[in-house]
Amino acid sequence: MNRNNFLFGTVGLIVGLTIGFFIANSINRNEVAQAIPTQNAPLQNQQVPNILVKDQPASSGAMLPDVSAVIDKANNEPTNFDAQIKAGDLYQQIKGFDKAAAFYERAQKLKTDDYDLIVKLGNTYFDARQFEKAAEWYEQALAKKADNTNVRTDLGITYVERANPDFDRAVKEFETSLKSNPKHEPTLYNLGAAYFKKGNKEEANKILSQLETVNPNSQLVGKLRQIIK
Repeated sequence: MNRNNFLFGTVGLIVGLTIGFFIANSINRNEVAQAIPTQNAPLQNQQVPNILVKDQPASSGAMLPDVSAVIDKANNEPTNFDAQIKAGDLYQQIKGFDKAAAFYERAQKLKTDDYDLIVKLGNTYFDARQFEKAAEWYEQALAKKADNTNVRTDLGITYVERANPDFDRAVKEFETSLKSNPKHEPTLYNLGAAYFKKGNKEEANKILSQLETVNPNSQLVGKLRQIIK
């Protein structure tokens, strides 16, 4: 296969994925990540949904015909920070998280102190369900801004969602997050869900009461109540 045919095929694939992505119903990180467990399922097998508080990645602004140009520029100019970010954003949009992370990490080596990029790497690995790697980047971000409620809550979720959950660590992160923002609804929701998955229904109900006090009309109240009951 010659290079032109290869590039044509690659561009066609990315364009197709991009179009499919924007046609499909996107799921915001602020929506439920998993299905609500069946009522009779054993506790250890229940998959408690978690509300993710990260923003959707911002659009790179690249038009579809420029896809190959964006990628080529990033590959041909590995020290061009902006080019790496644009290529990473492009792959993030079509859920090519591994490739997005590769470009973002290349960019991060050029600007190691870029806070927004560190958070973006955490979000990308989170979306790829590589929760241990996501946690490493979130911890770097929190070392710079310890009071970022969203990032710390996301870090807590990684301890709930990984293959070997650490509910105690998750609870610790959620409680720390609430010290910065006691009325942060997604954190309260996730804390209640973590307590429930840990097997502490009493504490889960206490958190439900707190969430009801903060915002009785929040959709998260109903979701957490349904999980617990």
